[in-house]
Amino acid sequence: MFWRYWTAKTTSQAGSALTSVALPLTALVLLDASALEVGILVAAGDLGWLLLTLPAGALATHLPLRGLQASVDFVRAGALLTPAILWPLGWLTMPTLFAVALTVSFANVFAFVANTTYIPHVVPREQLNSRNSLMSGTHALTQLGGPPVAGVVVQWLGAPIALLIDAVSYVVSGALMWTLPRAERPQVARSPMLTQIREGWRYVVAHPVMRPMMIDAAATNFACGMLLTLTPLYLIRDLGASPTAYGVVLASEGLGALVGATFGPRLGRRFGTGRMLLAAAVLSVPSVLLMPLGHDLLGMAAFALGNALFAFFTVILSVVTRTYRQQESPPHLLARVMATVRFVSWGVIPLGGLLAGWVAQGTSARDALWLLAVVVAVSPVVLFASPLRDRREILD
Repeated sequence: MFWRYWTAKTTSQAGSALTSVALPLTALVLLDASALEVGILVAAGDLGWLLLTLPAGALATHLPLRGLQASVDFVRAGALLTPAILWPLGWLTMPTLFAVALTVSFANVFAFVANTTYIPHVVPREQLNSRNSLMSGTHALTQLGGPPVAGVVVQWLGAPIALLIDAVSYVVSGALMWTLPRAERPQVARSPMLTQIREGWRYVVAHPVMRPMMIDAAATNFACGMLLTLTPLYLIRDLGASPTAYGVVLASEGLGALVGATFGPRLGRRFGTGRMLLAAAVLSVPSVLLMPLGHDLLGMAAFALGNALFAFFTVILSVVTRTYRQQESPPHLLARVMATVRFVSWGVIPLGGLLAGWVAQGTSARDALWLLAVVVAVSPVVLFASPLRDRREILD
């Protein structure tokens, strides 16, 4: 049962890896977007986390998780078909791309809440950390192989074709999800949505460990939002990378994430997940300082190295904190806990993207990259000021 779930998610993630390259290149290469427009596109792609996450957490408590996951896959497929249809007709515009990104963003919110709430029903508690690591490792593999393939597809066939491939991947994923069993969940009394949202929010904010974890994730993801805007601007316009070279450099994120997902559980067993969490937060800061160094090929290599290291440490932080929430949260609150944390931690991504686009518009993408270290440095400060500093182990 888990492997069918894994196959569905892997299929959609492989397609999404193409979109991570194709969507910004559609804006930059085909529509000659400005730095601020790229920032707006990034913001639209993550705005759903800010607007819908808390209601989604409350709704997912009562909606069928299997059907919800399949439905949002089909919605994402329909949205990504649009550019492939409009581009040959000459009707593709930046507002259209904004609408596509926004639709996918809204669907992603419900997909995340349903996915993270569903997986404890198909995986035993003692296997959650290893299965979460496997899911993160698989995602990393798609991020490793997808961008180079997307770069080639974009360079030879055009960016809309890469988006079309992603649409097909979501159709396959949705069909597979329908073959999975329903999730048996405890009955939760229906109450006003604001009451349900408040219960999840209060639980996380009052928790001495989850609260600093959430703030740490927000700082990290704000930096990730900046990076989503700055990466295509810096590589394509400042360093002159071709679509293929852009895809290859972007794959460094997948490489770092893959190594982090593979060795994270081993490092946790060796040193303790609490200590590993603190070390990852500290070491993520110097990794981002590598990104703006150098020019031309040397600059691409420095960016790739910094990007890989940052992804390595980010995956370790993500897997451990996600597993902790899944183990620690009461079953009837899990969907709302996951939604609350995602609302805060991913809701800042569009803000980071907009800030980066605004700064790059006034200066340059290279100058804006230096701000990353300042934002990322918030993470270790928050974690060391929490009870985590004295805990060697935090997972069962």
